[in-house]
Amino acid sequence: MIDAEYVLPLRWSNDSELDELAAYLQELRGWVLVTVVDGSGADLFARHARALPPGVVHVAPEPWPGGNGKVAGVMTGMRLARAERVVVADDDVRYTEDELRRVVGLLEHAEIVLPANYFDPRPWHARWDTSRSLLNRALGSDHPGTLAVRRSVLLAAGGYAGDVLFENLELLRTVRAAGGRERRADDVLIRRLPPTFRHFRSQRVRQAYDDFAQPPRLIAELMIVPLVLAGCAARRPGPILAGVSALVVLAEVGRRRGGGARVFPATSALWLPLWLGERAVCVWLALAARLRGGVRYSGGRLLRAGTPRRELRRRVAAAAAVAASEPEHKAVADAAERERT
Repeated sequence: MIDAEYVLPLRWSNDSELDELAAYLQELRGWVLVTVVDGSGADLFARHARALPPGVVHVAPEPWPGGNGKVAGVMTGMRLARAERVVVADDDVRYTEDELRRVVGLLEHAEIVLPANYFDPRPWHARWDTSRSLLNRALGSDHPGTLAVRRSVLLAAGGYAGDVLFENLELLRTVRAAGGRERRADDVLIRRLPPTFRHFRSQRVRQAYDDFAQPPRLIAELMIVPLVLAGCAARRPGPILAGVSALVVLAEVGRRRGGGARVFPATSALWLPLWLGERAVCVWLALAARLRGGVRYSGGRLLRAGTPRRELRRRVAAAAAVAASEPEHKAVADAAERERT
């Protein structure tokens, strides 16, 4: 067994993929401890409890401040975890045993590890979204649907905010603010099942809204439409075409980075102009949503995409001060520090 726990936050409105997920968890349970935190409705929750394999812990999420239900699921799993090293994964992520061992092993010298994802199978909308991931890989790293984290560090930081949209980035920044070391493992490529087209379509504005947590990127994307309009008015399409071509080349660099060419098809970067056109429109729709009080999420609205780093450092410092005054929390923090050193 791998010395870790696998936490899967789940919230479904239908069970069309239940058999496939149960089969994956059956295999996974042979490698690692597994906890499914299920925020589905009562009927589906009961059906999941019957379908999930023996040995998988199946619980409902505990209350957590904020409207992002996934954060509540992750933090519930984190508090219940029986291991220090925790792998958090969306319900569409599919690890092999070797990949799981590699990701957990990287926590030897880091407090948080971010592998990479690729879609398989690849319908057209998955190829469209892959081009975005490739550009992210070239400019830094993509934010995957899975990560590994040291439980004690996140708990000592007081957990992470549940009132933000870009929850993966919030978790990463919280661990960083607590002094945690980050390892980006772009060469550890984990398969991900593609979304349905309906789900893909529903994510367009929401993904653009994430960029409110990354102001330089937000500003750059907001400039696309004005620059295109200015180029058309001046009848000078050359600079626009040159800029798009340069970004396609960058996406190709991202495809080859970390051995990505073995899982990303050769034509993947060529989809980038379509994604750029989508983002150029959707980022303005995201701005309009911001002015209306936030983006729609799970029957409500979320105003914040993420917490500024300076504010996070203050919040984590305050949580650490409280934890230091409580013996049980201090023991957890001391144990984590001993393991790191």
